[in-house]
Amino acid sequence: MVYVLAVAAALSNALTSVFQRMGVEDAPPESSMRLSLIAHALRRGIWLLGFFFMVCSFLLQAFALHFGRLSVAQPILTMELLFLVFILGTYFGYRITLREWVGASGIVFGLSGFLAFANPGEGNRVPTNLGWIVVGGSATFVIALSVVATRWGPRWWKAAMFGTAAAVTFAFTAALIKVVSNYAAKDWVTVLGHWQTYGLMVFGLAGLFLTQNAFHAGPLAASQSTLVLVDPLVSIIIGISLFGDSLRTSGAWGPMEAISLLVMFSGAIFLSHSPLVAGIKSEGKGAEYEEMLGRRTRHFGHNFNDAPLPEGGLPPFSSV
Repeated sequence: MVYVLAVAAALSNALTSVFQRMGVEDAPPESSMRLSLIAHALRRGIWLLGFFFMVCSFLLQAFALHFGRLSVAQPILTMELLFLVFILGTYFGYRITLREWVGASGIVFGLSGFLAFANPGEGNRVPTNLGWIVVGGSATFVIALSVVATRWGPRWWKAAMFGTAAAVTFAFTAALIKVVSNYAAKDWVTVLGHWQTYGLMVFGLAGLFLTQNAFHAGPLAASQSTLVLVDPLVSIIIGISLFGDSLRTSGAWGPMEAISLLVMFSGAIFLSHSPLVAGIKSEGKGAEYEEMLGRRTRHFGHNFNDAPLPEGGLPPFSSV
């Protein structure tokens, strides 16, 4: 059941990413890291549809975390990247090549292999207050550092850094979801008496805000690669630190886990150099629109190679 719930959550996450990206991609550049970005999103019906799928993903993830371990449920969410590549290639018409499939598959199967070889166990320890302070403080530091890093670099870098900040936020939020879901299963009335419930609200809203900035900052592939890759890795660390998840590292298992991680990072490098990311690095006319999903939706099915480039419009379809 945990696997089915996590895969369904991954699909919901992919749909959330696409629809919410479409809702904020045309927001003014100066709205980054401002509440005006959320105000802009709330006026877009497509963003609200993405929010609906976000709620679905939250509920599916909550059930998966309630019945399973943090270090098991979260890595399965990497399948979101495969769903995303499929959606971009079929509906939006992006030219998905062997590079994209190799990169996405490397991330998913590498992390899945690590999960299989590590064979996480236990994970039933009740987190201590000191553990929450250390893990929460470390997560907050990484989030702040990633946000500061968005002040420099090209658009794909800013999207990746916002994605990293959002991924760490969601990983810590997942830990809070697991605890709060356990409280709710015992007695709904007592949920409001625990600080984790309010922490879940704060970090959940922060994750939503950072994710919209990631979608707005640059191409979807750049933000989504870090979101999908960083979240499960940080979740595994949190699972070990807070809940006592154990990993199998003796004998040949350790090297096999290392190979799996190498496959995963190689896949991430492959994907980061794909046209979905690298295609917007040029400064030529129309480059800023290559990543805009809304424009591709309106123009999908047209033969761009036979039509002149409109003023400020999309480049030829084959250039993506």
